[in-house]
Amino acid sequence: MSQYLPDPESAPELFDGIITRRISAYLIDLVLIGTLVLAAGLVGLVAGVLTLGLAWLALPILLPLAVVLYYAFTLGSPRRATPGMQMMDLVLTPTTGAPLDGWTAFFHPLLFWASIWISWPLSFAIVLFTPRRQMLHDLVLGTLMLRRSPMARHWNASPVTG
Repeated sequence: MSQYLPDPESAPELFDGIITRRISAYLIDLVLIGTLVLAAGLVGLVAGVLTLGLAWLALPILLPLAVVLYYAFTLGSPRRATPGMQMMDLVLTPTTGAPLDGWTAFFHPLLFWASIWISWPLSFAIVLFTPRRQMLHDLVLGTLMLRRSPMARHWNASPVTG
């Protein structure tokens, strides 16, 4: 990792309440994703009735696609945050300080959900023992979840090496 990574001791404002904010953002996003999946499911239900059940074959593809599109349009945007993360003043950033690339934005939620399905206690316990409050998928992908409002000041003050 880069020597220019923000440190909780020298830049505590970047990590202020990060665990609580991440949990709150997750719950907000869960409600939004649930609403999106419910809407897609209702469209699929109506389409299935109108097509005598044929459209129901698309539901196993349509519902996960709705979740993938949610993350693609939010984490892949210039804001680098889902609506829940934006409400909690969070941003996802690579540990290098460089812009978030499309592959990282794609794999971040996939690894998050995989780690939650495999071992949610381990995934949540790791965040308690890492100085920058990174979860397992953050460590694997080399990302940080930081407070958005003070983040720009930190990256502008620190040189970035490539």
